[in-house]
Amino acid sequence: MTAVDERAMTKFFEEFEPPEGLKVELLRGEIVMMARPDLVHNLIVADVQDQIPRRHWARLQTQDVDIVDEASEPVPDLVVVEPDMLPASGRLLPSPIITMVVEVVSKTSVDRDYGVKRSIYAAGGVPVYLIVDPIMAQCVLLTNPVGEGEKADYKGQQKTKFGDPLTLDALGIELDTSGFGTLPDVKPHRWPLP
Repeated sequence: MTAVDERAMTKFFEEFEPPEGLKVELLRGEIVMMARPDLVHNLIVADVQDQIPRRHWARLQTQDVDIVDEASEPVPDLVVVEPDMLPASGRLLPSPIITMVVEVVSKTSVDRDYGVKRSIYAAGGVPVYLIVDPIMAQCVLLTNPVGEGEKADYKGQQKTKFGDPLTLDALGIELDTSGFGTLPDVKPHRWPLP
């Protein structure tokens, strides 16, 4: 896609009103629409949010993120930012001020969450990307973003099975994963690759 096409797509996306009940994201110039999430998904997001101390962190759901130098405006399931870093208002939160994003995997988001979003968040310099996967009953903590564009990635990767505690050094907390639910009758997937 050319730079002109990406600017036109970004402009279109800013003015686009999605149909009721759909979540919409701009990922590398492509508009991705999906149905609202499963109850298991929503309960995990609420559980993670509840464990992050509100007095130290802004914990935002459905917040659009502006990835600098990308035709991308992902909408993570949870965005964690130091309150003093937040702008006064606006639809887009600049990726450089974000401490952590959280995505909870669904049956239809596996490739996006483990693949393209991993690269997008790394390209945006988001220090911590936590993937919570109720299909595989595991969390994948990604840290130390490096690189630019589609070649961006995270150097650090730690897998934690549901039920085991997960230390989030960037937030100064230990995440209790024992209450995270799983999606029944869903075929296991190939992600994350070793």
